[in-house]
Amino acid sequence: MGEGKYSTYDIRVSAIKAFLHNQPIASIIKNYDIDRSTLYRWRMRYEKTQNVESLVRKRGSGRKRILKQEKLDVLKSIVLKPASEFDYETDFWTCRRLIQIIKREFDIEISQPTMWRMLRNLDLTYQRPKRKYHEADNVKRQDWLENELPRILSTVKKYRAILYFEDESTVSLTAVLGKTWAPRGITPTQEVTGSRASVSAMSAISKSGRLLFTLHEKRIASKEVIHFLDQMLQHHKRRHLVVVMDQAPPHTSKMTKEYIAKQKGLHVFYLPIFTCCIADYLK
Repeated sequence: MGEGKYSTYDIRVSAIKAFLHNQPIASIIKNYDIDRSTLYRWRMRYEKTQNVESLVRKRGSGRKRILKQEKLDVLKSIVLKPASEFDYETDFWTCRRLIQIIKREFDIEISQPTMWRMLRNLDLTYQRPKRKYHEADNVKRQDWLENELPRILSTVKKYRAILYFEDESTVSLTAVLGKTWAPRGITPTQEVTGSRASVSAMSAISKSGRLLFTLHEKRIASKEVIHFLDQMLQHHKRRHLVVVMDQAPPHTSKMTKEYIAKQKGLHVFYLPIFTCCIADYLK
């Protein structure tokens, strides 16, 4: 939490209760993100009265708050909604946008440092959202994990094969994610597209980290995929290869599948559309 940062009454009470239950001071400081001196000050105030009401924040001698609690609650409720609902082009909130909203809603002008401080005091942090691909199909994902993944592992074991993950580099159509304000500890999600555009490179990486790649100055088609797979086989002449790739048209075309079917040492498996990294399941 740091020195000078606003703490709610609930946080103060919880910290003191933890202290009274003999939790280690280091643990309390870490869990509630406070300084040791802050915890000591709260403890002294409590011990003088033996009443948690003594932990109520005292009115300071500085300037009055620009926004009263009721308006601060409105501000937080606004932040928890997409900015696009307030006629902005994206869903992300910035201090500048929120300053405009406060001016529009309450006819109050606030500086950017003041807005930043108010948002922090509302327990909001400036975060980069996690991507959530709208093409993802959780049913297919689960089916793949339960049925296809065991087949991949079985094939690797049967042929003592080298496992590769193949993909192409693209000029991504995925939206660039800026940062937005959100509750502390809760990373927001933003739906983006997983579509792909022009390609300049193909690569494959093994489970051990071995990287094979080739560069092109044109869009990848079936011929380029076949050539790359052939080069992989040439690179490992005495080994079977298990290659996992997505279902891009050049990977699943009739020409590519006919080539794959003729290669005794090549075993290709396809991914459904989902966002997790399958390498996590192969450790």
